[in-house]
Amino acid sequence: MDSPDYSTMEVARMLGLAVRSVQLMVDRGELTAWKTPGGHRRISRESVEAWQLQRQGPGALARAAGRLQATVAQESSAGRPRRVLVIEDSVHYQNLIAMLLKQQFPDVELHTAHDGIVGLAMVGQLQPEVLIVDILLPGIDGATLITSLRSHVQFAHSRLVVVTSLDEDQRQPYAFALAGVPLVHKPRLVLDLPQALREALGAPEQAA
Repeated sequence: MDSPDYSTMEVARMLGLAVRSVQLMVDRGELTAWKTPGGHRRISRESVEAWQLQRQGPGALARAAGRLQATVAQESSAGRPRRVLVIEDSVHYQNLIAMLLKQQFPDVELHTAHDGIVGLAMVGQLQPEVLIVDILLPGIDGATLITSLRSHVQFAHSRLVVVTSLDEDQRQPYAFALAGVPLVHKPRLVLDLPQALREALGAPEQAA
């Protein structure tokens, strides 16, 4: 089975760069890396794909969507775990959402992305049933990401739920992307997100 992450040398070959250049990219935070117990550096697959998307320019979203269309056509959802992808840069809210899902939706497989670019790459890989997306994100902001996803029919199987700390007036500049999308205000996340997820997942109401 292939490793989900890459060595520094593998990334250098993939990107056509020197190993030292890749090391500097990790140091600058352009690529996400961790070290094995033996001290070997491993670089996140998602961050490499996100970097490649950024380098491809404005057409990257459309091309990523096109690649996903072929993948969806080839794969049946039968037997596939129910997946929720959270695209949220706040560790606090990542943890809070993870706690809620573990408590109320224990059979759901949860994945997390810390910015819009990484999130887009993970949508293509995971084909999640539900996307929980913050509006204000590094990389690609949530409104742009949502607009891109909603413009392609191959994403119709993914349900969107928006979470945000912005109040109603502050959300007005993003209204073009939010029409018809369930929205949870972060101060009420614990109260309102479970119901929004039940509706998105088609799950039955829990007994009080």
